[in-house]
Amino acid sequence: MSDLVRAVTPILWHTVRSYRLDNQSAEDVLQSTWMALVRRADSIADPRAVLQWLIVTARHEAWRVATAQRKVNPTDWENDDLIASVSDQPEPVVVQDAQDATLWSQLEQLSPRCQQLLRVIAFADRPDYTELARALGMPVGSIGPTRGRCLAKLRASLRTDARWEDR
Repeated sequence: MSDLVRAVTPILWHTVRSYRLDNQSAEDVLQSTWMALVRRADSIADPRAVLQWLIVTARHEAWRVATAQRKVNPTDWENDDLIASVSDQPEPVVVQDAQDATLWSQLEQLSPRCQQLLRVIAFADRPDYTELARALGMPVGSIGPTRGRCLAKLRASLRTDARWEDR
């Protein structure tokens, strides 16, 4: 089980973060996903379907949490919460947030297939291409070339976006 957790967590992490959850919420969703697997392991008929089951479960939970977070009323916050989140030098944070928003905006303009592939591969140290291909429903041999085409499209769209600063 620890090998499965080590191999799949980066994929799940990125899947969950694609819902724009903060780190704490994303960690909670991951924990819920793994706990759901432990509770329902005996109901999974085909062990080869575990990765896809985990991804679908993580997506559903991330969507649920993201929806609930959008319903939070800003007046529920304490003044201390707002003050504690302000750093001494906010400029680097603001610049990074703007760059991240631009990147996400351009990523969302790509096809759903490109979005899904780039989100998974970006955060996996050494993705298992066989499992990845099965989860994404694509041939193993097409993952690399598809990734290359998707990255080229993303680079081209970023170059034409005035908000993007080359790094």
